Amino acid sequence: MAFTGVTKRSRVRRAGESAYGLLLLAKNAAMTLVALLVLVAGVWSSWGDAKPTMLTKGLERGTVTVSDCGEDWCTGSFTPARAGGEAHGRVRIDEAVTDGTGDRVPVALKPGTDHAVRTGAAGVLHAWVPFGGSLLLASLIVAGGLGLRRTGWTMGLLGAALLGASFATLTL
Repeated sequence: MAFTGVTKRSRVRRAGESAYGLLLLAKNAAMTLVALLVLVAGVWSSWGDAKPTMLTKGLERGTVTVSDCGEDWCTGSFTPARAGGEAHGRVRIDEAVTDGTGDRVPVALKPGTDHAVRTGAAGVLHAWVPFGGSLLLASLIVAGGLGLRRTGWTMGLLGAALLGASFATLTL
């Protein structure tokens, strides 16, 4: 008994279909790797300032009184929070986390440097700004390249919320 209506595809067609599937798989793998690379780069870039901002145990904490500001950095004197701490005559802090000359900012000093990072909610949010930008960028890759639109929108909204919260806390 012979089956009617069933046609066998040619070897060329089957090879073409499997090659197309392999190309789609390779494209999705490449897009996933690029999105992960962008996210890892954002975390890596943020961690340098986020670590001393969030994990202040054992670090010198105090207040910087801003005396001079340049394009990217402000400098000022450091007053330790605890009695017996070492006062520093000149430390530098990111200009974006200050209101300019005369501002007093709670900080923690990075070990072995003259670089101070802002502590508190404003400092933590500001430290994670590069990660927020990487979330925005990766959301385009996830939504457009991988076709995961809801995941892309969620990532983009989280990145925008992080950037907006950082801006809001630094301007208050």
